[in-house]
Amino acid sequence: MKNASIIGLKEADCKNISEKLNILLANYSVFYQNTRGSHWNIKGDQFFTLHPKFEELYNSLVLKIDEIAERILTLGATPAHNYSDYLKVATIKESKEVTDANKSVELILNSFKVVIDLQRELLDITDAAGDEGTNSQMSDYITEQEKEVWMYNSYLGK
Repeated sequence: MKNASIIGLKEADCKNISEKLNILLANYSVFYQNTRGSHWNIKGDQFFTLHPKFEELYNSLVLKIDEIAERILTLGATPAHNYSDYLKVATIKESKEVTDANKSVELILNSFKVVIDLQRELLDITDAAGDEGTNSQMSDYITEQEKEVWMYNSYLGK
């Protein structure tokens, strides 16, 4: 018996949700790598402030990457795992702007906007499909990330 029928979802809905989750996974993966780049390469008087903050963020992102991939598997699909595939579908692009404090924080805020927008789309799709598991996951992520957006914007004085 396939996962969809056991967890009470339609296979077509699982396929649609998994495709959207793979796009989210791609964006998280690029977001993660950009944040690692900022963590490694940040320079200047904000180094001691941002270096550990970026590490905290990329540790959170890598957990979400794993949870999203496992949710895709739960829905009966296969998570993408190649960066070449990620780069084809991700809205977030690789960045070379990883040494300047303000540019790095702006990159993070722009990345949060992308993933939050995708997660809000998934809220609508999963609500219509009755997929409480994915819906709850996305809701939890959004709640956490809205606070992060506030903090990073505060750093920039916004």
